[in-house]
Amino acid sequence: MPILAIQLTNINKYFGNVCANKNVSLTVKSGTIHGIVGENGAGKSTLMSILYGFYKADSGSIGVLEKQTTIRSAHDAIQAGIGMVHQHFMLVDTFTVLENIVLGTDSSFSLRESLHASKLELKRLEKEYHLEVNINSTINKLPVGLQQRVEILKALYRGAEILILDEPTGVLTPQEADHLFRILDELRGQGKTVILITHKLREIMDITDYVSVMRQGEMVAHRKTSETNREELAELMVGRKVLLRVEKKPANPGRKILSVDNLNYKDDSGISRLKDINFDVHSGEIVGVAGVSGNGQSELLDIIAGINHLQIGSIRINDHKITSESRVDAASMRRLGIAHVPEDRQRIGLVTSFTASENIILGYHRDLKYNGLIEMNNDAISKSCLKQMEHFDVRPLNPLLKASLFSGGNQQKMVLAREIERNTDLLLVGQPTRGVDIGAIEFIHRQIIAMRDANKAVLLVSVELDEILSLSDRILVMFEGQIMGQVLAKDANERDIGLLMAGISKETD
Repeated sequence: MPILAIQLTNINKYFGNVCANKNVSLTVKSGTIHGIVGENGAGKSTLMSILYGFYKADSGSIGVLEKQTTIRSAHDAIQAGIGMVHQHFMLVDTFTVLENIVLGTDSSFSLRESLHASKLELKRLEKEYHLEVNINSTINKLPVGLQQRVEILKALYRGAEILILDEPTGVLTPQEADHLFRILDELRGQGKTVILITHKLREIMDITDYVSVMRQGEMVAHRKTSETNREELAELMVGRKVLLRVEKKPANPGRKILSVDNLNYKDDSGISRLKDINFDVHSGEIVGVAGVSGNGQSELLDIIAGINHLQIGSIRINDHKITSESRVDAASMRRLGIAHVPEDRQRIGLVTSFTASENIILGYHRDLKYNGLIEMNNDAISKSCLKQMEHFDVRPLNPLLKASLFSGGNQQKMVLAREIERNTDLLLVGQPTRGVDIGAIEFIHRQIIAMRDANKAVLLVSVELDEILSLSDRILVMFEGQIMGQVLAKDANERDIGLLMAGISKETD
């Protein structure tokens, strides 16, 4: 019988009056890949942070490799054989791979001899686990997939028998994700234990042996992966049935709403972020922009929305042409018929110290219906906010509550309500479900489809390839500021789009 790699018993953790973990128990068998799923705020990250020593449980016990263990810090966790690869990598960009891996571990008298021994050990680990990477490369010159390998190597170098990965595929192309899963399979084959935190149920089904489900701080189910399915897991996460597939009728594109011609853009450092961008969006269709984060999608949305100045090229909204000579900003682009759901709801989409009713009119606060002769019409604002909150199922239904006190999913619904309710010709949507619970994802997707079916044009940017494939009618793929290709969604497949996301077109393949 396999030994237990992890045994958590009746873990409780409070932050003030908020219970993040309530009597949580979990066992993880050695030599397996164990998934943990749950909505945002379900307590997954808190539980793993307790296991890795970032937090201390208020009560409960921890067993590691069948030994009762006290973990007060990350150092204690490492000493117990636990390693963690965080969603945001903990690497020094200007250091080499070797320097990052040995950082904080060396205590010998001769650094030269220590580095030589470290190189030999890393070569062994690379060969044993197929984690090849140039140890002399600086981190900032490596793609994210290789940076992730460095994080895994760093954990193994420190003697990890148990590896925790937090949302590991969020910044990877499909091909990089597939390679990561091959690495995890190799680790499992070598007897290592992997705990995988992810919101992507397809990944859970593809790679894990067991899966545990958390909801509202409690552990609600444990399943052998081969004996469950995505639908059951989604229902366990949310507490009700969830429609995982986006139901939509075929698109019926009409007149051209947006034209982007020869768009080029350099940032303040003189680096080219957009190169010769050309595309159109018609009424009655959703055009999705796929790509790994940081390949020009954000700059593209910001220019069309009027946040960044257009430098080279032109944009046409209906009959209005905008060039580098045009004096435009976000307010004037909004008046031309553009609604914008920004990628970062807290930094750009909301003022979190404002109330819901104040946020619901941001950008539209000059509308006559919100203003009296001297002061703003607070009654009209509150009534409008309440109506939009009801329509978009924002909870709690309180226009006077500060935006900071709503969950991420409800904050996102608030931004969507504000923009979609304007009934504009063009909707720009950046990362519509980033950090959003699976139940809210279902609702948000329905609203975007409804916008298209109301004969509006939608330009959708998302790093979630499943989301792009589900919602889009046409798909543009960006890599290093260029459009690598365009494909009809009905003809698209994950492999081909993944290659374009990596900069490999049919012409260069």
